[in-house]
Amino acid sequence: MSFAALKQHAAAMPGATMDIKWGADWVASVGGKMFLVGGHEPGPWTSCSFKVDEHRFLELSDLPGFAPAPYMARHRWVQLSDPRALPLADLKALVERSYQLVRAGLSKKLQASLDAGA
Repeated sequence: MSFAALKQHAAAMPGATMDIKWGADWVASVGGKMFLVGGHEPGPWTSCSFKVDEHRFLELSDLPGFAPAPYMARHRWVQLSDPRALPLADLKALVERSYQLVRAGLSKKLQASLDAGA
């Protein structure tokens, strides 16, 4: 499994947009808010970060291959440095949950426009 599978999964989510930020980091966003940040483009990813539920933050941060995400840990983001840390299905579920958490923080009007566009 590679980080590319998570990138592809994120790109398929309703209303998701992709771009490069900070000159080299691939970012998936919904409504202009990031839900997955990964690697360095071009070239192989070395890590990715995403938002998690508050009650899962400490649990995931303690697993091998995970750590609190630099600069974003206070917002309950974790960094994944080893894509073999969990099965692919579990990692996809975490990225999808990150999408849901970020989307839930958007205005109701923006959420409705995303629903209409789906």
